[in-house]
Amino acid sequence: MPKSVQRQVVLPWTQVIKISFNSIRVRFFRTLITTLTLTLAVAFVTYIRSGYEILNSIWPHADGSLQESILASGYELTGGRFGTSPKDTWLAILSLMVCVVGIVNAQLMAVTERFREIGTFKCLGALDSFVVRIFVFEAIYQGLLGGFSGSILGIIVATVSISFKAGWAAFRWWPFGAMLKTIGWGVILADFLSLLGVIYPALVAARMQPAEALRTEQ
Repeated sequence: MPKSVQRQVVLPWTQVIKISFNSIRVRFFRTLITTLTLTLAVAFVTYIRSGYEILNSIWPHADGSLQESILASGYELTGGRFGTSPKDTWLAILSLMVCVVGIVNAQLMAVTERFREIGTFKCLGALDSFVVRIFVFEAIYQGLLGGFSGSILGIIVATVSISFKAGWAAFRWWPFGAMLKTIGWGVILADFLSLLGVIYPALVAARMQPAEALRTEQ
């Protein structure tokens, strides 16, 4: 008997994926705001990262005048390579912190809007873990989209910005392999931020009492 009851309340992963995807579709504009927050944060970080990657790719092939022009633009060469300065690091950290706070706020608002939905799930036998999975999958979707779009945006802006200083050398020696790594790194970062921001709201939703949730006025 206990095993049969457990089979009833543990809903399949496919159902979790379906519900989370439908939730994103229904709440498109709120999801879009969260995704844009991730996009801008990742774009800023990848802009810094890809800019230095482009400079490091150009530097060995640049003539003396181009090297002087790059150094005159304020970039610092350390150990034969360009890298992030403490200022860049702190700006990136602050932007990521703001991003996480924004995600937490948006997800808490989403929990408020979904009181009855969550209460219905729990009345039908959904475990707390099922509710958490819904929010986690939504966060993963948003992270994938925000990370990819943000990485592309950051790389484009960095390439155009460097081209103003280095001319066509920015395109001629454009580091394709490094940019692919930057995109992958940006997607991973966005998913991490999205999951980090959804932990608390997901726990709030999971601990919600079904009866109280169903009585909540929308």
